[in-house]
Amino acid sequence: MYDITQFGQNEINECGTALRGMGAGGGSMEETANKIVRHLYDNLNDGSQKSCALVRFYKTHPYGQLDAGLQEFAQGVLGSKPADDVNCLTLLATAGDKPEWNSRASSQGHRAIPLASAEMVAGIPMISRLLSQFGLDVSSVMRSDAANASALTSKEFDTFYVAEAVGSPYIPAQDEFVVAAGVKSVLAFGGVLGSGELFVVIMFSKTPIPQSTADAIKGLAAHVKAAVQPFAASAVFA
Repeated sequence: MYDITQFGQNEINECGTALRGMGAGGGSMEETANKIVRHLYDNLNDGSQKSCALVRFYKTHPYGQLDAGLQEFAQGVLGSKPADDVNCLTLLATAGDKPEWNSRASSQGHRAIPLASAEMVAGIPMISRLLSQFGLDVSSVMRSDAANASALTSKEFDTFYVAEAVGSPYIPAQDEFVVAAGVKSVLAFGGVLGSGELFVVIMFSKTPIPQSTADAIKGLAAHVKAAVQPFAASAVFA
């Protein structure tokens, strides 16, 4: 168990070791990502109870390589069909308080968000802010570029951190999700795989998250990357 209000180097070492090992024996990135979000959901606490209402794992994935259902969802978000090489920020794994938050297939929203243009992304405040706080330009993740990947894969990204989720313009569904689920803070970390695709782990916490945790938790990114990287080239979906 890891206290989310006192998350430091000891927690990075313990949690990171656990996350890094979750790719061993796995059959796909989706399977491994589900183990990762489940571990964080089950083990992050405030000293007395689970802290997270919801933990999710996303990765960018080319529209043309998504299944028909995800392509249809992406088209609905964009209002038209994206080009096949346009990356979509795609939900790969989820764990949460409600039964429907424990399967990507039962998710009602945010299943595949096309990153079709800077203007389009700017219209989705949470995604725009996440990329900005990570230190990423939208153009660097709109399409997977091998040349661009080499510069990004070695970079340590900052975290996406919203200390007070209630009333934040960066966190959508305020009444039906943030308030209803008791979300107090939102925190995400991530990185870029060797393929040039971005991965993001995002946590919606019922415990207020301090700045110290937001600063420290980016240390988990390298461990998560090590767990899912072996599946990037082929076995992404289960």
